[in-house]
Amino acid sequence: MGLDSDRKRLSQAKMPAWLQRDLQMNEMITVYHLSDREGTPAYDVYCALIPSDQIERVLSDPNWDLSLRDGIPCANVCYEGGEEHAEYLRYGVKNGIEPLIMNRSFYEMRDGYREISEEFRLFHNLYHDRKTDKYIKIDDAGHENVVAVVEPNRVQIRLKEIRQFLAIKEMYLSIQFNRLERSRHSLKELGLKTGERDHRDDLRYWRHHYGDFDSLGNAQAFSRLWGKRLIKPLPKSKSGMGGFAEEPEQKHVEFIIGVDENGDEITYTSDPDALANYFDANPSAPHHLTPVHFRKQVLDKYDQQPSKYTVEDAFLRCGSLWGMDIDNHHADSVCAWLGDLGRDLPYAEQLHWRAHNIPPAGGVSQIHLKRQILAESANSAQPDHLFKQRYRDLQAACKESLGWHLLLPLDIGDEYHFKSLRLPAADEPRDFDELVLSLAKILIDSLNERRLNTLIPDEQKAELKGSIARLDAVLSSRAAEGAADHIVFLRKLQSLRSSSVAHRKGRNYQKIARDFGIESQSLRDVFTQIVRRALGVLDYFILLVRSGQIDPEIIKRNSVKEGYAILNEMVGFCESDQTDGSVNHDEVIYELRSKP
Repeated sequence: MGLDSDRKRLSQAKMPAWLQRDLQMNEMITVYHLSDREGTPAYDVYCALIPSDQIERVLSDPNWDLSLRDGIPCANVCYEGGEEHAEYLRYGVKNGIEPLIMNRSFYEMRDGYREISEEFRLFHNLYHDRKTDKYIKIDDAGHENVVAVVEPNRVQIRLKEIRQFLAIKEMYLSIQFNRLERSRHSLKELGLKTGERDHRDDLRYWRHHYGDFDSLGNAQAFSRLWGKRLIKPLPKSKSGMGGFAEEPEQKHVEFIIGVDENGDEITYTSDPDALANYFDANPSAPHHLTPVHFRKQVLDKYDQQPSKYTVEDAFLRCGSLWGMDIDNHHADSVCAWLGDLGRDLPYAEQLHWRAHNIPPAGGVSQIHLKRQILAESANSAQPDHLFKQRYRDLQAACKESLGWHLLLPLDIGDEYHFKSLRLPAADEPRDFDELVLSLAKILIDSLNERRLNTLIPDEQKAELKGSIARLDAVLSSRAAEGAADHIVFLRKLQSLRSSSVAHRKGRNYQKIARDFGIESQSLRDVFTQIVRRALGVLDYFILLVRSGQIDPEIIKRNSVKEGYAILNEMVGFCESDQTDGSVNHDEVIYELRSKP
């Protein structure tokens, strides 16, 4: 490099500029950095948590107060009166300074790594995504924010969370840095002189030193800039920790609750404290239980993130953070009570719902009215709700009567197919294809082929391909009534999935599309019919399982169980493992077992 460029590089002008600029609260701050020793420049960063009463002492010297080797437990051995005394030091130092990052090493026998302070991680309840080595904070609304990123030679943490942690700790964060630049030219050639200059500015202190190497590879001159920049804590009221933090301002969105005589929308706040209720509060205001209507698409956001949200029959939840009663029993809309929107939804979610808010058209559904107002039991009539309930009923029936699952439970990676199964809100081909795929995963791909194989004669097994063929063979061998229609439906569903989702839509798709009426109906109506047919399949499976038509061993077990019940009724005693000698139980049970 030339003299001018080397002279500029050794001046390290960018570092003081960085040290003096204002840091933004959402900025990711480098709290650990270790350079490749052979690289140029060599730039190291390491942080220390400094007690508030030591700030002046720390800022009186540019040298680091905590080294990369510190921050781990050790014993401090000293001698008093000729006797040896050992003192345990939690962080390896006696001055109350603590590490934010632990630099773990294992004698070059295992790879080292960087570890963020456990207290910091627990304070913010950070989730560690081990695949990406990122630490995620989930806020009260359920939104995920990356707070820290760990890389092999660098760790970054967001400033806001650092300052909140410092507030409770009553400490400052010292960002210690050391930067070394080299040049092949001597200081004399560069027109520079050996020496150093200190700079103290508020919470910053650094030293800039020029020097010559006697011999270090090709380098003759060097420039070293080292020191520290302190980050002050937030007030405890901004720490975000209950008991210290101030109560955040409660915000509430206004929703459409009606239309006036001029056709203009009537809106009102969702603040439950400003609404009327059954305890005579705010008598002139709309009631807490004023129905508010939304487009069906309001739930798409939640259906598309089943790992975070769950849309149930009449309820929406975000993990264990929040939940709200909803009326999702309408074909084209969703309803919620005005007061529930303000009480149960975080403000960010209220804004999402407001974007889908529509003027009311009618009231809540009869099912919602019975459950919420009349305190009566009412089953949903929505086919997607019924499908999920029947699926659970089938799993329970298999566990109780069969001892194995006819439909294997979905693996963790496939559970979203069940959770997000719904009637589509819009007539979108993409949604339709994805829902068909999910239904096929649940009903066809999950058929327990291994168990079905045990119920098929060996000479037939070689001829059978696929789970539907095996199910058909089992039901045919048992002359199960009504099986044919359900097998035909499953084969058509499989063809629809194969021709629309797994492959390009061609001639095969056009044929199967005609079978399902796709060309003459909306995709939403088509999928509604498909779910109704699938619901019939589940009902049929439940009947087969409980009747023992799938596995003949069930018939035997049920007969014996029924026999004992009859016997108990005959002799008039409760179930017991012992007899009273008044009846020859073995003979009676034999007679019961031998009956057709």
